[in-house]
Amino acid sequence: MAGLHSISRRRLLTAMALSPLLWHLRSARAATVDPHRIVALEWLPVELLLALGITPYGVADVHNYNIWVNEPSLPASVIDVGLRTEPNLELLTQMKPSLLVWSAGYGPDEAKLAKIAPGRGFTFSDGKQPLALARRSLNEMAHMLNLEAAAKKHLDQFDALIDGTKPHFARRGDRPLLMITLLDPRHVLVFAENCLFQAVLDQLGVRNAWQGETTFWGSVTVGIDRLAAYKDVDVLCFDHGNEQDMRKLMATPLWQAMPFVRAGRFQRVPAVWFYGATLSAMHFTRVLDKALGGRA
Repeated sequence: MAGLHSISRRRLLTAMALSPLLWHLRSARAATVDPHRIVALEWLPVELLLALGITPYGVADVHNYNIWVNEPSLPASVIDVGLRTEPNLELLTQMKPSLLVWSAGYGPDEAKLAKIAPGRGFTFSDGKQPLALARRSLNEMAHMLNLEAAAKKHLDQFDALIDGTKPHFARRGDRPLLMITLLDPRHVLVFAENCLFQAVLDQLGVRNAWQGETTFWGSVTVGIDRLAAYKDVDVLCFDHGNEQDMRKLMATPLWQAMPFVRAGRFQRVPAVWFYGATLSAMHFTRVLDKALGGRA
């Protein structure tokens, strides 16, 4: 029995050692992580780092980060390490990062990354409440980097922003909000009730106008003609360096006939990252407040 117990224990330890999740957790904390040498291969973990006061050593696709994420901006010192789906592995090897962080299930083969540095993936959503998951992810990263106090400070600031914004919407009424971004002159991305921004809307008492289909990501691509069904709504359209497509759309008779356009309830607003974390949700709160706060 003692021999059998010993074999079973060895098998259990072997299985644990081969577990990818446990490997990530163990390897990321096995040695002291130099916070000045952390590389983020996707924009979600970029946000988590910035929220904790850490400037990433490197970030994937800085050019498009500046277009789609917009805020917070990245310092010029941040090294662009290539595409989010295909980072420059040779450059990463030369950089000798202390830690690699990415969005789980997105990007390069994790086995290849493991040869360069310890790492950890963070999940954007459970398909239902991405903001709640973002808060948990922030605390997980903080625990990994011994920055629990910084996480608490950031989340307190988040809650204070929401609480301070609520009174601005107290007399707004029940008009729902449609949130979109233009993909091309014929299609928009619409944000549903499982998007990152929904929890903010809920706390501010603003209804999401979109009640149609959705995806795991909380967004769905639809034709422009679908928007004609929305009458008494406010519409916010997030820009992302797509001025030419916007001009083409806004010149069409279909667009000019939209009820919310004719009523003057359409606004273009700055880019906000739809698949981010708490910093994006805070940026959204400020954008929403500037666009609709205090309005009837």
